[in-house]
Amino acid sequence: MKDLYGANLHSTFLGIESPNPFWLASAPPTDKEVNVRRAFEAGWGGVVWKTLGEAGPPVVNVSGPRYGAIFGADRRLLGLNNIELITDRPLEVNLEEIARVKRDYPDRAMIVSLMVPCEEEPWRKILKEVELTGADGVELNFGCPHGMAERGMGSAVGQVPEYIEMVTGWVKKHSNLPCIVKLTPNITNILGPAGAAKAGGADAVSLINTINSITSVNLEEMSPEPMIDGMGTHGGYCGPAVKPIAMNMVAEIARNQETAGLPISAIGGVTTWRDAAEFMALGASNVQVCTAAMTYGFKVVQEMASGLSQWMAEKGYNSTADFVGMATPKVTDWQHLNLDYVTKAEINQDDCIKCGRCFAACEDTSHQAIEMSEDRVFTVKDDECVACNLCVNVCPVEGCITMRELPVGDVDERTGMTIPEDKRTWLQHPNNPSADPNTCIIRGQ
Repeated sequence: MKDLYGANLHSTFLGIESPNPFWLASAPPTDKEVNVRRAFEAGWGGVVWKTLGEAGPPVVNVSGPRYGAIFGADRRLLGLNNIELITDRPLEVNLEEIARVKRDYPDRAMIVSLMVPCEEEPWRKILKEVELTGADGVELNFGCPHGMAERGMGSAVGQVPEYIEMVTGWVKKHSNLPCIVKLTPNITNILGPAGAAKAGGADAVSLINTINSITSVNLEEMSPEPMIDGMGTHGGYCGPAVKPIAMNMVAEIARNQETAGLPISAIGGVTTWRDAAEFMALGASNVQVCTAAMTYGFKVVQEMASGLSQWMAEKGYNSTADFVGMATPKVTDWQHLNLDYVTKAEINQDDCIKCGRCFAACEDTSHQAIEMSEDRVFTVKDDECVACNLCVNVCPVEGCITMRELPVGDVDERTGMTIPEDKRTWLQHPNNPSADPNTCIIRGQ
């Protein structure tokens, strides 16, 4: 699908076609037919229908508040904590609605999220029922950290690699539908669950599911929020605040030798086209969105799609596949970073508003590398600056403070001080026997 910028946003994931790589994640926005139809009309490329369970003991959600929130200084929503369970609507009703929506929107991706007890027969039964809807694939919810986990499902499965492999194997045994395993972040190392999903035959993984959390405490009632009749509980945390955690886990799977090549659907704080592009550059083939839709409505996808398309056109990318994984090779372990690379902070005096934040932060908590004159002119002391970047991050004026790269050989590697040309002594670098000054250590005489 091309828009006015000319970039092709058409996405193919596990052979599933959609007009763009933006899918709605399994969550309240995808719980019923009317919502999903409205989403497709707004332009979403696909949906993951809210998690279905087996026909049996009813799922009963709380009738009080279901969400807690974390806000920024301007009351912008940074994160949501939810205590809602999987769908509480009858299985047969959901299946009928899925079939109707897929029939009317054949060009959109329709994935069905599933969660049933850790027994083979319930999985076999529900898979056969889902296949009859014409859905394009299934997503196994191994991540829900509250409510369902206490019943031995959700993250109770996702935290045990052996269970992941076993259940994924059942799904591949009893269905030909593409199988996406949704991973929980509530684990020390994401590679174990990802490897287990691959070993079980998963066609892809999606991540991250929500993070176990308590967002706030009501200090009048002395109870966690959201509060139900004076009591609270842990829930699942999502939204922009979890994006850094999600990106790291996506990158770990994409760059690890054992899991590399496993297709990834990225979830976690996607709010803008840039968020999507960053996840895809780290190895995800598409992205799933929830909190942004719940905050701004379904039409937010139009800004995401147009922004991504414009950026792609400017960069010369003809399709999303052109840049998927491009940043993955540049993710490395700390021990492999170039310790000979040196930068220094530099303050643009024309942009400086003399607020003093950089000075206060550096003076109190860093390396005392910023000097303040009597008339509040702030300058960087190169001999003290260790290039930590703190001043850049606390400065309220974007671009006012930048990091200036120093050419190789301009800094004493012991002290960090700039050395005059006539005071330099060249020493052989222990990791590079070359006599070339550009690859040697420089020290002051």
